[in-house]
Amino acid sequence: MVDQIESVRDFNRYYTQRLGVLHDHYLGQGRPLGEARLLFEIGAGAGLRDLRARLGLDSGYLSRLLRSLGDQGLVTVGPDPADGRVRIATLTTAGLRERADLEARSRESVAALLGSLTAAQREQLVEAQERIRRLLRSATVTIEAVADDDPEARGCLHAYGKELGLRFSSGYDPATLIAPGTLGDGTFLLAREDGRAVGCGLWQRSPAFTEIRHLWVSGDARGLGLGRRLLAALEQDAAAHGVDVVRLGTHRALTEAIALYRAAGYREIPPYDASPYNQLAFEKELVL
Repeated sequence: MVDQIESVRDFNRYYTQRLGVLHDHYLGQGRPLGEARLLFEIGAGAGLRDLRARLGLDSGYLSRLLRSLGDQGLVTVGPDPADGRVRIATLTTAGLRERADLEARSRESVAALLGSLTAAQREQLVEAQERIRRLLRSATVTIEAVADDDPEARGCLHAYGKELGLRFSSGYDPATLIAPGTLGDGTFLLAREDGRAVGCGLWQRSPAFTEIRHLWVSGDARGLGLGRRLLAALEQDAAAHGVDVVRLGTHRALTEAIALYRAAGYREIPPYDASPYNQLAFEKELVL
């Protein structure tokens, strides 16, 4: 892993140098990347809280950037007309012109970069960037245990049940979802991306067997390998609690889930419960 770390660091150094983010004149304008990016993000107006969350900035640094842009006559900050408790940043007329110039310079810079490549190389570059983006997103997703009555957990389960209702020809009864406070001997895992819940799953032990249930990933977070990560995390947690074998059931309509379980080493077994949604049943031996 040491070599991989150094390889990523080397790429980061090259990429930041190539984009010109190391000096105070990003894209030839008279300001550093931080201020230029903030101009872009403010756009037609943005709340300060939203800007902090979107860019991952602390309040002090954001205030300094806004103060600098304000001193340049590009940004004003004031109360939201619809809610005086919310402060919003707005571009001035000069700020709008500067943002338009920034957009043009950025497009020209990228066009120059792509223009030196063949059509096939441009396609490879774009595909590589998309793959890097997915992998970086996946790396930033956190998975942690929460109570089964946690509001975010219930929100994920509600979304899960709603999706199943649309995908199953017979619909889906939300009463089938685990009720708040009934998890008992088990663990509910919640996946978050940038503080937003994007997936969940749980394992639950009964006298007869231990079952993995309600494994779900939101549509906009699919393709990141998060379902596989959640499944592995549930297995590891169950094994750490002394579970040797886990079972799970799924519907034939959920072809992606079936493929995931087979790829993860689950073997098909006869049905182990009477749920109409568990048309296929699987089992796996766990190794701690």
